[in-house]
Amino acid sequence: MSVPAEVRKGLRRGSLSAALLLASGSANLCAALSEPLREIKQDESAAEPAGPDQLSPHARRAYAELLKLRPGNGRAFAQRGTDAGALLMLEGAAFTELVVTQDPKRYEAAIEAQDAALARLDQQPRSALRDYARAEIRLHQAAAQVMFGHELQGAWSLRQAYLQVQQNYKRWPDFLPTQKTLGLCQFLIGSVPEGYRWFLNLLGLPGNTQAGLQHLRTAAQRPHDFQIEARLLLALIRQTYYGADEEAAALLSRLTREQPDNLLFSYLGMSVQKKLHHTAQALSYYRSRPTGPTYLPAAYLHHMAADLLLYQGQYAASEQANQLFLSEYRGVHYRKDAWFKLYLAHWLGGDQAQAERCRQQIAKGGDTSVEEDRYAQRFVDDQLPLNRYLTRARLQIDGGYYRPALATLGDFQATAATPLRDRLEEPYRRARAYHGLGRLDSARLYYGRCITASGTAPYYFAPQSALQLGYLCQEAGQKAQAKAYFEKALSYGKHEYKTSTDAKAKVALASLQ
Repeated sequence: MSVPAEVRKGLRRGSLSAALLLASGSANLCAALSEPLREIKQDESAAEPAGPDQLSPHARRAYAELLKLRPGNGRAFAQRGTDAGALLMLEGAAFTELVVTQDPKRYEAAIEAQDAALARLDQQPRSALRDYARAEIRLHQAAAQVMFGHELQGAWSLRQAYLQVQQNYKRWPDFLPTQKTLGLCQFLIGSVPEGYRWFLNLLGLPGNTQAGLQHLRTAAQRPHDFQIEARLLLALIRQTYYGADEEAAALLSRLTREQPDNLLFSYLGMSVQKKLHHTAQALSYYRSRPTGPTYLPAAYLHHMAADLLLYQGQYAASEQANQLFLSEYRGVHYRKDAWFKLYLAHWLGGDQAQAERCRQQIAKGGDTSVEEDRYAQRFVDDQLPLNRYLTRARLQIDGGYYRPALATLGDFQATAATPLRDRLEEPYRRARAYHGLGRLDSARLYYGRCITASGTAPYYFAPQSALQLGYLCQEAGQKAQAKAYFEKALSYGKHEYKTSTDAKAKVALASLQ
Protein backbone atom coordinates (compact mmCIF):
# COMPACT_ATOMS: atom_id res chain seq x y z
CA MET A 1 0.00 0.00 0.00
CA SER A 2 1.35 3.43 -0.88
CA VAL A 3 0.21 6.97 -0.29
CA PRO A 4 -1.39 8.54 -3.41
CA ALA A 5 1.08 10.68 -5.30
CA GLU A 6 -0.82 13.95 -4.91
CA VAL A 7 -1.13 13.48 -1.15
CA ARG A 8 2.54 12.41 -1.05
CA LYS A 9 3.52 15.59 -2.86
CA GLY A 10 1.43 17.67 -0.49
CA LEU A 11 2.82 15.90 2.56
CA ARG A 12 6.35 16.64 1.44
CA ARG A 13 5.27 20.21 2.01
CA GLY A 14 3.21 19.51 5.12
CA SER A 15 1.49 22.47 6.78
CA LEU A 16 4.45 24.55 7.84
CA SER A 17 6.47 22.88 5.10
CA ALA A 18 3.82 23.73 2.53
CA ALA A 19 4.67 27.30 3.28
CA LEU A 20 8.32 26.28 3.28
CA LEU A 21 8.15 24.51 -0.05
CA LEU A 22 4.15 25.55 -1.81
CA ALA A 23 -7.32 33.50 -3.79
CA SER A 24 -10.52 34.37 -3.95
CA GLY A 25 -11.23 37.48 -6.03
CA SER A 26 -13.40 38.90 -3.27
CA ALA A 27 -12.73 42.36 -1.94
CA ASN A 28 -12.24 40.99 1.57
CA LEU A 29 -9.42 38.68 0.55
CA CYS A 30 -7.78 41.29 -1.63
CA ALA A 31 -7.82 43.60 1.37
CA ALA A 32 -6.34 40.89 3.55
CA LEU A 33 -3.53 40.26 1.11
CA SER A 34 -2.82 43.96 0.81
CA GLU A 35 -2.31 44.46 4.54
CA PRO A 36 1.38 44.82 5.43
CA LEU A 37 2.93 41.91 7.28
CA ARG A 38 3.89 43.08 10.72
CA GLU A 39 7.21 41.56 11.64
CA ILE A 40 7.65 40.91 15.36
CA LYS A 41 10.65 42.70 16.78
CA GLN A 42 12.60 41.08 19.57
CA ASP A 43 12.12 43.92 22.05
CA GLU A 44 8.37 44.29 21.52
CA SER A 45 7.70 40.53 21.56
CA ALA A 46 8.79 40.41 25.18
CA ALA A 47 6.38 43.20 26.09
CA GLU A 48 3.24 41.94 24.36
CA PRO A 49 1.08 39.64 26.50
CA ALA A 50 -0.34 36.51 24.92
CA GLY A 51 -3.89 35.28 25.28
CA PRO A 52 -4.60 31.68 26.37
CA ASP A 53 -4.80 30.49 22.76
CA GLN A 54 -2.11 32.73 21.32
CA LEU A 55 1.57 32.10 20.95
CA SER A 56 3.69 33.38 23.79
CA PRO A 57 6.11 36.20 22.93
CA HIS A 58 9.06 33.81 22.73
CA ALA A 59 7.12 31.28 20.64
CA ARG A 60 5.98 34.06 18.32
CA ARG A 61 9.56 35.17 17.81
CA ALA A 62 10.62 31.54 17.24
CA TYR A 63 7.96 31.18 14.55
CA ALA A 64 9.21 34.31 12.79
CA GLU A 65 12.71 32.83 12.74
CA LEU A 66 11.49 29.48 11.39
CA LEU A 67 9.73 31.26 8.54
CA LYS A 68 13.03 32.93 7.71
CA LEU A 69 14.66 29.45 7.57
CA ARG A 70 16.79 30.23 10.62
CA PRO A 71 15.85 27.25 12.81
CA GLY A 72 18.83 27.66 15.13
CA ASN A 73 17.57 31.09 16.14
CA GLY A 74 14.03 29.73 16.36
CA ARG A 75 15.13 26.90 18.63
CA ALA A 76 16.87 29.34 20.97
CA PHE A 77 13.66 31.36 21.42
CA ALA A 78 11.44 28.26 21.74
CA GLN A 79 13.61 26.78 24.48
CA ARG A 80 12.69 29.70 26.75
CA GLY A 81 9.16 28.33 27.23
CA THR A 82 7.33 25.09 28.01
CA ASP A 83 3.85 26.05 26.78
CA ALA A 84 2.11 24.43 23.79
CA GLY A 85 3.31 27.09 21.34
CA ALA A 86 6.92 26.75 22.48
CA LEU A 87 6.77 22.96 22.12
CA LEU A 88 5.33 23.33 18.61
CA MET A 89 8.12 25.71 17.61
CA LEU A 90 10.79 23.52 19.16
CA GLU A 91 9.56 20.58 17.08
CA GLY A 92 9.17 22.92 14.12
CA ALA A 93 12.88 23.78 14.22
CA ALA A 94 13.88 20.14 13.76
CA PHE A 95 11.18 19.59 11.17
CA THR A 96 12.25 22.65 9.16
CA GLU A 97 15.85 21.39 9.12
CA LEU A 98 14.67 17.97 7.95
CA VAL A 99 12.40 19.30 5.19
CA VAL A 100 14.83 21.85 3.78
CA THR A 101 17.99 19.73 3.91
CA GLN A 102 16.25 16.39 3.13
CA ASP A 103 19.08 14.82 5.13
CA PRO A 104 18.20 11.22 6.10
CA LYS A 105 20.62 11.44 9.03
CA ARG A 106 18.21 13.88 10.69
CA TYR A 107 15.15 11.64 10.30
CA GLU A 108 15.28 9.51 13.46
CA ALA A 109 16.06 12.49 15.68
CA ALA A 110 13.17 14.44 14.14
CA ILE A 111 10.70 11.59 14.72
CA GLU A 112 11.90 11.20 18.32
CA ALA A 113 11.51 14.95 18.88
CA GLN A 114 7.96 14.77 17.53
CA ASP A 115 7.04 11.85 19.80
CA ALA A 116 8.54 13.66 22.80
CA ALA A 117 6.65 16.87 21.99
CA LEU A 118 3.38 14.97 21.62
CA ALA A 119 3.92 13.25 24.98
CA ARG A 120 4.57 16.58 26.70
CA LEU A 121 1.53 18.14 25.06
CA ASP A 122 -0.66 15.28 26.29
CA GLN A 123 0.26 16.31 29.85
CA GLN A 124 -0.94 19.90 29.37
CA PRO A 125 -4.49 21.17 29.94
CA ARG A 126 -6.71 21.04 26.88
CA SER A 127 -6.91 24.26 24.91
CA ALA A 128 -7.37 25.26 21.28
CA LEU A 129 -3.65 25.98 20.93
CA ARG A 130 -2.60 22.72 22.57
CA ASP A 131 -4.89 20.68 20.34
CA TYR A 132 -3.73 22.62 17.29
CA ALA A 133 -0.10 21.91 18.18
CA ARG A 134 -0.82 18.18 18.56
CA ALA A 135 -2.44 18.01 15.12
CA GLU A 136 0.33 20.04 13.46
CA ILE A 137 3.08 17.88 14.90
CA ARG A 138 1.27 14.71 13.85
CA LEU A 139 0.92 16.15 10.33
CA HIS A 140 4.63 17.00 10.32
CA GLN A 141 5.32 13.42 11.35
CA ALA A 142 3.21 12.09 8.48
CA ALA A 143 5.12 14.33 6.08
CA ALA A 144 8.49 13.16 7.43
CA GLN A 145 7.53 9.49 7.25
CA VAL A 146 6.26 9.72 3.68
CA MET A 147 9.22 11.86 2.63
CA PHE A 148 11.67 9.20 3.77
CA GLY A 149 9.85 6.17 2.42
CA HIS A 150 7.89 5.01 5.48
CA GLU A 151 4.56 5.22 3.73
CA LEU A 152 2.49 2.89 5.90
CA GLN A 153 3.45 4.78 9.05
CA GLY A 154 2.92 8.03 7.16
CA ALA A 155 -0.57 7.01 6.05
CA TRP A 156 -1.52 6.16 9.63
CA SER A 157 -0.06 9.43 10.95
CA LEU A 158 -1.97 11.31 8.25
CA ARG A 159 -5.19 9.67 9.37
CA GLN A 160 -4.48 10.54 13.00
CA ALA A 161 -3.62 14.12 12.11
CA TYR A 162 -6.70 14.64 9.96
CA LEU A 163 -9.02 13.15 12.57
CA GLN A 164 -7.44 15.40 15.18
CA VAL A 165 -7.91 18.46 12.96
CA GLN A 166 -11.57 17.58 12.39
CA GLN A 167 -12.13 17.12 16.12
CA ASN A 168 -10.38 20.41 16.83
CA TYR A 169 -12.64 22.22 14.39
CA LYS A 170 -15.76 20.79 16.05
CA ARG A 171 -14.49 21.70 19.51
CA TRP A 172 -12.92 25.06 18.62
CA PRO A 173 -14.75 26.26 15.46
CA ASP A 174 -13.56 29.86 15.83
CA PHE A 175 -9.86 29.04 16.23
CA LEU A 176 -8.49 30.28 12.91
CA PRO A 177 -5.20 28.31 12.83
CA THR A 178 -7.23 25.08 12.83
CA GLN A 179 -9.22 26.35 9.85
CA LYS A 180 -5.93 26.87 8.00
CA THR A 181 -4.82 23.27 8.53
CA LEU A 182 -8.27 21.82 7.93
CA GLY A 183 -8.50 23.74 4.66
CA LEU A 184 -5.11 22.52 3.51
CA CYS A 185 -5.95 18.88 4.30
CA GLN A 186 -9.36 19.09 2.66
CA PHE A 187 -7.94 20.63 -0.49
CA LEU A 188 -4.97 18.26 -0.89
CA ILE A 189 -7.08 15.16 -0.27
CA GLY A 190 -9.91 16.48 -2.43
CA SER A 191 -7.53 17.01 -5.36
CA VAL A 192 -6.45 13.36 -5.43
CA PRO A 193 -7.46 11.70 -8.74
CA GLU A 194 -10.36 9.25 -8.69
CA GLY A 195 -8.09 6.25 -9.16
CA TYR A 196 -6.77 6.71 -5.63
CA ARG A 197 -10.13 7.31 -3.91
CA TRP A 198 -10.24 3.72 -2.63
CA PHE A 199 -7.13 4.39 -0.57
CA LEU A 200 -8.53 7.51 1.02
CA ASN A 201 -11.89 5.86 1.63
CA LEU A 202 -10.06 3.00 3.34
CA LEU A 203 -8.40 5.50 5.66
CA GLY A 204 -11.65 7.40 6.18
CA LEU A 205 -10.25 10.64 4.79
CA PRO A 206 -12.85 12.79 3.02
CA GLY A 207 -11.64 15.68 0.91
CA ASN A 208 -13.37 18.69 -0.61
CA THR A 209 -11.46 21.27 -2.61
CA GLN A 210 -14.11 23.98 -2.39
CA ALA A 211 -14.59 23.57 1.36
CA GLY A 212 -10.84 23.55 1.77
CA LEU A 213 -10.48 26.80 -0.13
CA GLN A 214 -13.18 28.43 1.99
CA HIS A 215 -11.45 27.47 5.23
CA LEU A 216 -8.14 28.79 3.88
CA ARG A 217 -9.83 32.04 2.82
CA THR A 218 -11.26 32.50 6.30
CA ALA A 219 -7.88 31.87 7.90
CA ALA A 220 -6.18 34.25 5.45
CA GLN A 221 -8.63 37.12 5.96
CA ARG A 222 -8.58 37.48 9.74
CA PRO A 223 -5.64 38.17 12.08
CA HIS A 224 -4.09 35.31 14.08
CA ASP A 225 -0.61 33.99 14.82
CA PHE A 226 -0.45 31.86 11.67
CA GLN A 227 -2.21 34.21 9.26
CA ILE A 228 0.82 34.68 6.99
CA GLU A 229 1.04 30.90 6.57
CA ALA A 230 -2.63 30.82 5.54
CA ARG A 231 -2.07 33.65 3.06
CA LEU A 232 0.88 31.88 1.50
CA LEU A 233 -0.90 28.54 1.26
CA LEU A 234 -3.96 30.10 -0.32
CA ALA A 235 -1.93 32.10 -2.82
CA LEU A 236 0.18 29.11 -3.85
CA ILE A 237 -2.84 26.84 -4.25
CA ARG A 238 -4.63 29.50 -6.25
CA GLN A 239 -1.62 29.82 -8.53
CA THR A 240 -0.97 26.10 -8.96
CA TYR A 241 -4.55 24.98 -9.56
CA TYR A 242 -6.47 28.07 -10.70
CA GLY A 243 -3.96 30.18 -12.61
CA ALA A 244 -4.08 33.07 -10.12
CA ASP A 245 -0.50 33.92 -10.99
CA GLU A 246 -0.42 37.66 -10.40
CA GLU A 247 -1.95 37.34 -6.94
CA ALA A 248 0.86 35.08 -5.76
CA ALA A 249 3.50 37.22 -7.47
CA ALA A 250 2.19 40.42 -5.88
CA LEU A 251 2.02 38.85 -2.42
CA LEU A 252 5.59 37.53 -2.57
CA SER A 253 6.90 40.79 -3.99
CA ARG A 254 5.41 42.69 -1.08
CA LEU A 255 6.59 40.20 1.53
CA THR A 256 10.19 40.20 0.31
CA ARG A 257 10.22 44.02 0.35
CA GLU A 258 8.96 44.02 3.93
CA GLN A 259 11.30 41.25 5.07
CA PRO A 260 14.42 41.20 2.86
CA ASP A 261 16.08 38.92 5.43
CA ASN A 262 13.47 36.17 4.91
CA LEU A 263 14.92 33.30 2.87
CA LEU A 264 11.59 31.51 2.63
CA PHE A 265 9.98 34.51 0.95
CA SER A 266 12.91 34.75 -1.48
CA TYR A 267 12.55 31.06 -2.30
CA LEU A 268 8.80 31.31 -2.84
CA GLY A 269 9.16 34.49 -4.88
CA MET A 270 11.70 32.76 -7.09
CA SER A 271 9.45 29.72 -7.47
CA VAL A 272 6.37 31.81 -8.33
CA GLN A 273 8.25 33.84 -10.96
CA LYS A 274 9.69 30.65 -12.45
CA LYS A 275 6.19 29.23 -12.84
CA LEU A 276 5.15 32.51 -14.46
CA HIS A 277 8.00 32.04 -16.99
CA HIS A 278 9.59 35.29 -15.76
CA THR A 279 13.19 34.12 -15.86
CA ALA A 280 14.93 37.42 -15.17
CA GLN A 281 12.69 38.20 -12.18
CA ALA A 282 13.18 34.69 -10.76
CA LEU A 283 16.96 35.00 -11.03
CA SER A 284 16.74 38.38 -9.32
CA TYR A 285 15.17 36.70 -6.28
CA TYR A 286 17.94 34.10 -6.32
CA ARG A 287 20.77 36.60 -6.54
CA SER A 288 19.37 38.92 -3.87
CA ARG A 289 18.42 36.18 -1.39
CA PRO A 290 19.71 36.58 2.17
CA THR A 291 22.70 34.42 3.07
CA GLY A 292 24.77 33.77 6.15
CA PRO A 293 25.62 31.12 8.74
CA THR A 294 22.25 31.35 10.53
CA TYR A 295 20.30 30.30 7.42
CA LEU A 296 19.71 26.72 6.34
CA PRO A 297 21.57 25.72 3.16
CA ALA A 298 18.59 25.58 0.79
CA ALA A 299 20.27 23.58 -1.97
CA TYR A 300 17.13 23.37 -4.10
CA LEU A 301 17.51 27.08 -4.87
CA HIS A 302 20.59 26.21 -6.93
CA HIS A 303 18.64 23.59 -8.87
CA MET A 304 15.95 26.14 -9.75
CA ALA A 305 18.64 28.63 -10.75
CA ALA A 306 20.21 25.98 -13.01
CA ASP A 307 16.90 25.61 -14.84
CA LEU A 308 16.57 29.36 -15.29
CA LEU A 309 20.10 29.68 -16.66
CA LEU A 310 19.43 26.78 -19.01
CA TYR A 311 16.40 28.66 -20.36
CA GLN A 312 18.67 31.59 -21.15
CA GLY A 313 21.24 29.40 -22.92
CA GLN A 314 23.86 30.04 -20.22
CA TYR A 315 25.02 26.44 -20.26
CA ALA A 316 28.24 26.76 -18.25
CA ALA A 317 26.51 28.74 -15.51
CA SER A 318 23.63 26.26 -15.45
CA GLU A 319 26.08 23.38 -15.10
CA GLN A 320 27.82 25.13 -12.20
CA ALA A 321 24.54 25.72 -10.36
CA ASN A 322 23.42 22.10 -10.70
CA GLN A 323 26.80 20.80 -9.59
CA LEU A 324 26.47 23.02 -6.52
CA PHE A 325 23.01 21.56 -5.90
CA LEU A 326 24.27 17.98 -6.15
CA SER A 327 27.20 18.68 -3.82
CA GLU A 328 25.09 20.38 -1.12
CA TYR A 329 21.85 18.40 -1.35
CA ARG A 330 21.36 15.47 1.04
CA GLY A 331 18.05 14.14 -0.27
CA VAL A 332 17.13 11.59 -2.94
CA HIS A 333 14.61 13.61 -4.97
CA TYR A 334 15.49 15.68 -8.07
CA ARG A 335 18.89 14.06 -8.50
CA LYS A 336 17.97 12.39 -11.79
CA ASP A 337 16.42 15.66 -12.92
CA ALA A 338 19.64 17.50 -12.09
CA TRP A 339 21.70 15.03 -14.12
CA PHE A 340 19.23 15.34 -17.00
CA LYS A 341 19.58 19.12 -16.96
CA LEU A 342 23.35 18.70 -16.86
CA TYR A 343 23.01 16.42 -19.87
CA LEU A 344 21.07 19.12 -21.70
CA ALA A 345 23.60 21.81 -20.82
CA HIS A 346 26.51 19.75 -22.17
CA TRP A 347 24.61 18.42 -25.17
CA LEU A 348 23.29 21.81 -26.27
CA GLY A 349 26.69 23.30 -25.51
CA GLY A 350 28.39 20.85 -27.87
CA ASP A 351 30.18 18.61 -25.35
CA GLN A 352 28.87 15.20 -26.31
CA ALA A 353 31.34 13.27 -24.12
CA GLN A 354 30.27 15.05 -20.94
CA ALA A 355 26.64 14.73 -21.97
CA GLU A 356 27.03 10.97 -22.22
CA ARG A 357 28.56 10.82 -18.72
CA CYS A 358 25.55 12.66 -17.37
CA ARG A 359 23.18 10.30 -19.17
CA GLN A 360 24.94 7.37 -17.51
CA GLN A 361 24.45 9.01 -14.11
CA ILE A 362 20.69 9.12 -14.72
CA ALA A 363 20.73 5.41 -15.52
CA LYS A 364 22.55 4.41 -12.33
CA GLY A 365 19.37 4.05 -10.35
CA GLY A 366 17.78 6.12 -7.63
CA ASP A 367 14.43 7.49 -6.59
CA THR A 368 11.73 8.25 -9.17
CA SER A 369 8.82 9.27 -6.96
CA VAL A 370 8.71 12.85 -8.26
CA GLU A 371 7.58 13.53 -11.81
CA GLU A 372 10.76 15.31 -12.85
CA ASP A 373 12.87 12.30 -11.95
CA ARG A 374 10.48 9.97 -13.74
CA TYR A 375 10.77 12.10 -16.87
CA ALA A 376 14.58 11.89 -16.71
CA GLN A 377 14.43 8.13 -16.24
CA ARG A 378 12.07 7.74 -19.19
CA PHE A 379 14.53 9.68 -21.35
CA VAL A 380 17.12 7.02 -20.57
CA ASP A 381 14.76 4.06 -20.84
CA ASP A 382 13.26 5.10 -24.19
CA GLN A 383 16.70 5.44 -25.78
CA LEU A 384 15.17 7.91 -28.22
CA PRO A 385 17.47 10.80 -29.13
CA LEU A 386 16.17 14.28 -28.38
CA ASN A 387 15.55 16.73 -31.18
CA ARG A 388 17.78 19.75 -30.75
CA TYR A 389 15.26 22.28 -32.09
CA LEU A 390 12.34 20.98 -30.04
CA THR A 391 14.45 20.79 -26.90
CA ARG A 392 15.76 24.30 -27.30
CA ALA A 393 12.24 25.59 -28.02
CA ARG A 394 10.90 23.88 -24.89
CA LEU A 395 13.53 25.58 -22.75
CA GLN A 396 12.83 28.95 -24.34
CA ILE A 397 9.10 28.56 -23.70
CA ASP A 398 9.71 27.53 -20.09
CA GLY A 399 11.76 30.69 -19.72
CA GLY A 400 9.09 32.92 -21.26
CA TYR A 401 11.03 33.55 -24.47
CA TYR A 402 8.08 32.86 -26.75
CA ARG A 403 9.09 34.66 -29.96
CA PRO A 404 12.58 33.11 -30.00
CA ALA A 405 10.92 29.74 -29.40
CA LEU A 406 8.72 30.17 -32.48
CA ALA A 407 11.82 31.07 -34.50
CA THR A 408 13.55 27.92 -33.22
CA LEU A 409 10.51 25.81 -34.10
CA GLY A 410 10.71 27.23 -37.62
CA ASP A 411 13.94 25.27 -38.06
CA PHE A 412 12.23 21.97 -37.21
CA GLN A 413 11.38 19.91 -40.29
CA ALA A 414 9.48 16.65 -39.88
CA THR A 415 10.18 13.80 -42.28
CA ALA A 416 8.88 10.27 -42.68
CA ALA A 417 11.65 9.15 -40.31
CA THR A 418 10.74 11.64 -37.57
CA PRO A 419 9.68 9.79 -34.38
CA LEU A 420 6.04 10.07 -33.34
CA ARG A 421 7.05 11.78 -30.11
CA ASP A 422 8.68 14.64 -32.02
CA ARG A 423 5.78 14.97 -34.44
CA LEU A 424 3.42 15.36 -31.46
CA GLU A 425 5.69 17.68 -29.53
CA GLU A 426 6.03 20.22 -32.36
CA PRO A 427 2.36 21.40 -32.41
CA TYR A 428 2.24 21.31 -28.61
CA ARG A 429 5.28 23.61 -28.36
CA ARG A 430 3.78 25.97 -30.92
CA ALA A 431 0.55 26.07 -28.93
CA ARG A 432 2.42 26.87 -25.72
CA ALA A 433 4.36 29.67 -27.41
CA TYR A 434 1.24 31.22 -28.91
CA HIS A 435 -0.56 30.84 -25.59
CA GLY A 436 2.24 32.70 -23.86
CA LEU A 437 2.03 35.49 -26.43
CA GLY A 438 -1.73 35.82 -25.92
CA ARG A 439 -2.49 34.63 -29.45
CA LEU A 440 -5.24 32.35 -28.21
CA ASP A 441 -6.81 31.39 -31.56
CA SER A 442 -3.46 30.06 -32.76
CA ALA A 443 -2.93 28.30 -29.42
CA ARG A 444 -6.31 26.56 -29.70
CA LEU A 445 -5.52 25.49 -33.25
CA TYR A 446 -2.25 23.80 -32.34
CA TYR A 447 -3.55 22.28 -29.10
CA GLY A 448 -6.31 20.71 -31.19
CA ARG A 449 -3.84 19.44 -33.78
CA CYS A 450 -1.78 17.82 -31.05
CA ILE A 451 -4.80 16.04 -29.59
CA THR A 452 -5.98 14.83 -33.00
CA ALA A 453 -2.58 13.47 -33.96
CA SER A 454 -1.86 11.82 -30.59
CA GLY A 455 -4.54 9.19 -30.35
CA THR A 456 -3.53 7.04 -27.38
CA ALA A 457 0.20 7.74 -27.62
CA PRO A 458 1.80 7.56 -24.12
CA TYR A 459 3.11 11.11 -24.05
CA TYR A 460 2.00 14.10 -22.02
CA PHE A 461 1.48 16.48 -24.95
CA ALA A 462 -2.18 15.60 -25.63
CA PRO A 463 -3.28 15.46 -21.96
CA GLN A 464 -1.66 18.84 -21.36
CA SER A 465 -3.25 20.21 -24.53
CA ALA A 466 -6.67 19.10 -23.31
CA LEU A 467 -6.03 20.68 -19.91
CA GLN A 468 -4.99 23.99 -21.44
CA LEU A 469 -7.98 24.01 -23.80
CA GLY A 470 -10.17 23.42 -20.77
CA TYR A 471 -8.69 26.48 -19.08
CA LEU A 472 -9.17 28.58 -22.21
CA CYS A 473 -12.81 27.54 -22.49
CA GLN A 474 -13.35 28.17 -18.80
CA GLU A 475 -11.93 31.70 -19.12
CA ALA A 476 -14.25 32.29 -22.10
CA GLY A 477 -17.29 31.19 -20.08
CA GLN A 478 -17.76 28.03 -22.16
CA LYS A 479 -18.45 25.66 -19.27
CA ALA A 480 -19.66 22.68 -21.30
CA GLN A 481 -16.60 22.71 -23.55
CA ALA A 482 -14.31 23.24 -20.56
CA LYS A 483 -15.86 20.25 -18.79
CA ALA A 484 -15.36 18.07 -21.88
CA TYR A 485 -11.68 19.03 -22.17
CA PHE A 486 -10.95 18.52 -18.45
CA GLU A 487 -12.58 15.09 -18.64
CA LYS A 488 -10.52 14.33 -21.73
CA ALA A 489 -7.34 15.28 -19.87
CA LEU A 490 -8.30 12.77 -17.18
CA SER A 491 -9.06 10.04 -19.72
CA TYR A 492 -5.50 9.52 -20.91
CA GLY A 493 -3.51 6.57 -19.64
CA LYS A 494 -0.11 6.62 -18.05
CA HIS A 495 2.20 9.47 -19.06
CA GLU A 496 5.06 11.43 -17.50
CA TYR A 497 2.94 14.07 -15.76
CA LYS A 498 -0.29 12.18 -15.15
CA THR A 499 -0.36 12.81 -11.39
CA SER A 500 -0.24 16.61 -11.62
CA THR A 501 -2.32 16.81 -14.80
CA ASP A 502 -5.11 14.69 -13.31
CA ALA A 503 -5.08 16.62 -10.05
CA LYS A 504 -5.40 19.96 -11.85
CA ALA A 505 -8.15 18.65 -14.11
CA LYS A 506 -10.07 17.31 -11.13
CA VAL A 507 -9.83 20.61 -9.27
CA ALA A 508 -10.90 22.48 -12.40
CA LEU A 509 -13.94 20.25 -12.82
CA ALA A 510 -14.95 20.87 -9.22
CA SER A 511 -14.70 24.62 -9.78
CA LEU A 512 -17.20 24.39 -12.67
CA GLN A 513 -19.97 23.10 -10.42
